[in-house]
Order: sequence, then C-alpha cells, then structure tokens
Amino acid sequence: MSKGWTGKILRIDLTRREYKIWEYPADLALNYIGGRGFAIKILWDELKAETNALSPDNILVFAAGPLTGLMLPCSGKLVVASKSPLTGGYGDGNVGTWASVQMRKAGYDAVIIRGASEKPIYLYIEDDKVEFNDADNLWGKDTFTAERKLRETHGKDVGVLVIGPAGENLVKYATIISQEGRSGGRPGLGAVMGSKKLKAVVFKGTKEIPVDNPEELKKLGTEGYSSLKSRKGYDFWVRQGTMMTVEWAQGASVLPTYNFREGVFDYAENIGGFAMERIKVAQRSCPYCGMPCGNVVKDAEEELSELDYENVAMLGSNIGLGDLRKVAVLNRLADTYGVDTISLGNTIAFTMEACEKKLIKDYTIEWGDYKKAIELIHDIVYRRGIGDMLAEGVREVSRRLGGDSWKWAMHIKGLEISAYDCHAAPGMALAFSTSPIGAHHKDAWVISWEVSYGRDKITKDKVMKVIEFQRIRGGMFETLVACRLPWIELGFELDWYLKYFKLATGHTITLDEYFTISDRIYALIRAFWIREYEGKWSRLMDMPPARWFEEPLTKGPLKGSKLSKDSYEQLLSWYYEARGWDDRGIPRKSTLIKLGLSFAIDDLERYINLSE
Repeated sequence: MSKGWTGKILRIDLTRREYKIWEYPADLALNYIGGRGFAIKILWDELKAETNALSPDNILVFAAGPLTGLMLPCSGKLVVASKSPLTGGYGDGNVGTWASVQMRKAGYDAVIIRGASEKPIYLYIEDDKVEFNDADNLWGKDTFTAERKLRETHGKDVGVLVIGPAGENLVKYATIISQEGRSGGRPGLGAVMGSKKLKAVVFKGTKEIPVDNPEELKKLGTEGYSSLKSRKGYDFWVRQGTMMTVEWAQGASVLPTYNFREGVFDYAENIGGFAMERIKVAQRSCPYCGMPCGNVVKDAEEELSELDYENVAMLGSNIGLGDLRKVAVLNRLADTYGVDTISLGNTIAFTMEACEKKLIKDYTIEWGDYKKAIELIHDIVYRRGIGDMLAEGVREVSRRLGGDSWKWAMHIKGLEISAYDCHAAPGMALAFSTSPIGAHHKDAWVISWEVSYGRDKITKDKVMKVIEFQRIRGGMFETLVACRLPWIELGFELDWYLKYFKLATGHTITLDEYFTISDRIYALIRAFWIREYEGKWSRLMDMPPARWFEEPLTKGPLKGSKLSKDSYEQLLSWYYEARGWDDRGIPRKSTLIKLGLSFAIDDLERYINLSE
C-alpha cells in the first residue's frame, strides 16, 4: 500500500462482538481515494440488495481520506455512510470531528460496522484494541451529556461520535453528533446507529499517519494556512462564517420562507449574520481548521448554541420565526437530541402548512409559534402523538395525509431540501435533484454562481457547472476528505490539494483524472439507488417539488417567478447526456464499462434493462 493511506480498515460485528483488521487492496485506494468513494464501494460490494435500513444487516461506514488528520488546512473531516432509512437509497454526510484524526492515528482509513447488539453498547477503539462497552448509563442521555461522560472516562483528547434520543428512537432523520454541535448523516444515519443499539464510537490513536514526504508536506501545509489568512474576505468570514448567507439569500430572493413558498422574509435582518454578531460569545472549528466558522451564541434560554446558515434558515425563516435567540434554542435542541436541523425545520414548516390547510385534525401549530415548535421537537424525538408520524419525514407524512400535500412536501428522493428556494434558480434545482443523497446543497452549491451567470439562462454551460461542482465538492473533497469551504469561499485553489495528495501518497494525479474518479463514484451511487429501488426508476426521481413549478413567488423583487417545466426538463436531459446516462437517469452499459464499473452491470440487469 502506498503511503498516505494506512492500508487498513477495521471490521466490527456487533452481533458477535468480534472485530478484525482488513488490509485492503491498493486498487481500492487508487480507484476510489477514500471517504465517500470507500463508502459506496463497500456498500455496493457487501450490503445485500434490498436490505432493511434499520435491520442488523445494514452496514455503517466511517471513512477518511488520504489527507484526513494531516496538518493541512481544514483536513479534520470524516464521511459517515449507510443505506438510508429516510430515503431507501445511499445516504452519507460528513462531520468535522477529532474522531477523524484519532481514527487515522489508530491506524484505520475506515471502519465498517454490521450487526446489532442486544443491549446498548459503545465502542472504544484504541489502536489495535476494540472494546464493546456497556452503555446502559448513557442510553437516553442527550448527545452533549453522553460525550462529556465518555471524555471523563477516556480522556479529553479522544474523538467521539454519538447519537441522542432521536437516534435511539429511530427518527428517520436522526444524525450522528460530535463535539457538541457537529452533525453528520442527514439521511438518518443516527437511526442506523440506534437500530444497532450503538450509542457511541470513541477513537484514540497513538500512531503516526504515514506520508510519502513529511517535510515538504509540513512546509506546504504551513504555506497553505498563511495563504488562507491573507485572502480577501478572510476576516469577514471569521466574523460571520456561513451566517453571512442570510443577507445574501434575502437579497437574491432565495431565502426559504414559509415552507419554501417565498424567497424573502420580512424579519431576515433579525436572523442574519449581523444579528448573530451581536450575540456571539465564542467560536468553534473543526480539527486543523484554517478558517473557523462555528459561531457560538447565547440563546433565549442562556445556553450555548452553534449556528450556521442552514439551521438558521430552516428553523427561522422557513417556519416564520424571526428571533435569532429563539432560533438558536431550536438548533441547540436538535443538536442535543441528535436530529438533523434541515429536515427538522422542513418537517415543522410542513406541519404548520398542513394545519393551516386543515389537513391535520386535533392538532394545530401556527407559523412562527416558538413554544409549540419546542413542544413539537420533543414529540418528534420521543415519537409522541403527532410526532410519531412526523419522525418519518415529509415524504411519508404527505403520503399519509393525502390530498395535494405531495405538491408542497419539500423533498427530493425522500430527503428534505436544504435552505435555498429555487422558484427562480433552475440550476440549483437541478443540483438538488441530482445530488447523490437526495436534496442537499453540499454536492453542488451552484446558486451563487447561477445568480451571477443568469437565472433565466437555460444552457449546457449551466449543466456543466453543476457537474463541475459535483466533481469537485462531492467527488474530490468528499474523498480526500477535506473541507470545501476554503475553495468555495476564499478561492483556495484546487492545485493546493493536488500537491498535498502527491506529497502525502507519492502519486501524481491531475484534475481530469480526479474528475474521472468522481464520475465513477457518482455512477456507482446512482447504480446503488436503482438496485435498492428494485429498478423502479425514472426521471421523476430527479424532479424538484411541484410547488416550484406551480406556485409563483408572491413577494420580493422576483415576484411572479416560478420554474418552467420544459426548461427544467431540458437541463435534466443535458445532464444525463453529459454523464453518459440514458433518458431515465440510468448509467448506460458503455458508461459503466468506461468508468471501470462493469461489475455492476449484471446486478443492475436483474432489475432493469440497461441502455447500451
């Protein structure tokens, strides 16, 4: 195995309480790099098709990349992945956490967890040792409390991944939490841990991460940190981080408001970056960060809450709540309970609209009702009353409520849409719709570029920009594994990462070669979805909600705007063509062969006829 990778993956069976170390083949690293690439290849190879996501047979993967844990800008990230209980397809997320660093120092590029314990446990992984420890005293505890107790037991320097009551109670959008506010695994990966009775995973490592040229890598890493801090916009970024996006989104009429009915909010200035600065008391960052963005504020209950744009928009404007300190309370509750803020804000907004339209009987909650929103969060997490249904996510709730609620159930492939309204952003709608995990901005945050380029332009250039962003954000950064923010926010050039890769691994890779690897990963993820959906696939799976097509904006400078169905369909067709997929959105045989995925053909043809 080349340096840069440890060459080892830890396999854990919770049912048998057994573990072993797998020295994986070098071609896995060279063809899939790490992170998301490792995750999808492992899930494709080892997860039996059509497995129930909450059964012991599902597989949970924690995967790092060749840059993870090295002293390089923003390298402290970890990919968590599994079959999603929320969407039924591939699900992943990344989280900035010391667990990523400690896992690599323990000697592992990834951990594969299968099976389920009969009673609550947590894993303690220190180098070559794995302990299956009783977690009865942690089960039921919130994520903050549980992590603090684990640090008291194992030391302050350990890395911890933990679930809260939401994961324990199998809320379909429960996440995995680290460091009291870092969250990963939007498509219900916390519920996967909960189904396995796995409360937490604790990592501690004492080994050196192997690299090819340590002296030059250290030197270039130092230069990278210096370069970041000299960039235009660095100081303002450190002040506000992603919270600056509230003002930008309001000005661009893309701030999700009242369940994505509108793109502007009357009280946006009360929940924006400048409002945040007035109540900011501290700052947090991921390991080895060069541009910290964790804004810690005192919320309305005088507790600490770490804010960013997505949770503020979804738990603020999207539910009609215009008080940032109150929004911060909802955000903190989500983090302590271990539930995704984006899906939670979406679900609360959907419930408010359903009550407004009298689709829900014997329950009511109005727009902006802070106290009832708190009660509803408790009910969702503990599956009490209406919360039991809402814990399933908006796709399932709309199916149960019926009527035309499917039109304003704001999800794609079952994953609730993150915080950008797309009434007048067809390129971003395409990015959401073709995201490999469902509607998420992480893979192709193209909306800022689109606003500058021209919202109304329906061109192949717009499609290729979506694919370019997916190759970089969802391919390159999700496999190295490193944070995308230096590149997208401060213009930290991609060439830095290619040089880091060479110095870490000894392998030279060009951007075009990396794009091919990204395309391989995207095609295999798409194949996974098709297999798990038993071939029941069409381009309808890549369509945004009907609301954006049928209900124009009624406020703001873009009043009257809505998506054109014909224009969107044209973008989608160009997207499929550029990716080498057929008009159903299914990779062609020739594409699979070209990308080195011929092994997937027979599996797929059990369910569906592939185009040549």
